[in-house]
Amino acid sequence: MGGAVGDNPKNQVQSVAKAFAVLRAFGPDLPELTVAEVATRASLDRGTAFRLIHTLVGLGYLQPASAPRRFRLALQCLELGHAALAANDLSRHAQPLLRDLVPSVADAGSLGVLEGGEVAYLARVEGGPSFERHGVIRRPGTRVGAYATALGQAILAFLPREEQVARLEAVPRVKLSERTLTDLGELLTRLEEVRERGFALSEGENAYGLCTVAAPVFGDGGAPVAGVSLTIRGGRLPVSEFAAFAAPRACAVAEELGRAIRLSQGAIGTGGTAA
Repeated sequence: MGGAVGDNPKNQVQSVAKAFAVLRAFGPDLPELTVAEVATRASLDRGTAFRLIHTLVGLGYLQPASAPRRFRLALQCLELGHAALAANDLSRHAQPLLRDLVPSVADAGSLGVLEGGEVAYLARVEGGPSFERHGVIRRPGTRVGAYATALGQAILAFLPREEQVARLEAVPRVKLSERTLTDLGELLTRLEEVRERGFALSEGENAYGLCTVAAPVFGDGGAPVAGVSLTIRGGRLPVSEFAAFAAPRACAVAEELGRAIRLSQGAIGTGGTAA
């Protein structure tokens, strides 16, 4: 995320970074490593790797393996991920990320999933006056036709064509504004554009006076499992400027959520819609 404290190398403690590089050197493909192998995989010299390995053994995060001069991760490493996995639905992970962007980048941020031909909203953060005066209600549990939302198009764009058609035809496609696309052919062309660009952009298609960018969240296997959107009210920024400013940030949040899903190996899920 732009401007985060961790982005500045001056704020980083290199010894801590190196210790985590040692832990990340181990994996399912190589669960047991020698000092030399750790040094190579962590890009460290052997002396530094040796000292860090024995420090981590003393702290309980590594332990000697049965094979001579080899080490492996200890079960205490599970503590490092326990706090994150304890809140094991995606909406809880998305809320603080969206709050970081509202209202500094956008007036509202959302997380949603596809259910049939609709977007079901799982999380919503708003800054400033309510969007309800625009006729837009996006509380968790709200459902809207995916065809008419940037969030829905961002997810649909990365599905197989047959599934796109099935989901688009699963709900009545009515115009929510004069800019809403309802023609199947035009929508499929739009989805091709979204896929090529990597994010969806909507200007007044869902509601007059609103502009939205949205990015897909990819799970295991590269399939889209959710989407993240950022919205501004009309007049805050020209559409092109908002897209250039906000789309990379929406994509960064989506990537962070997708990485959390993949690293959790299924422990973090969408959790379904709120009641």
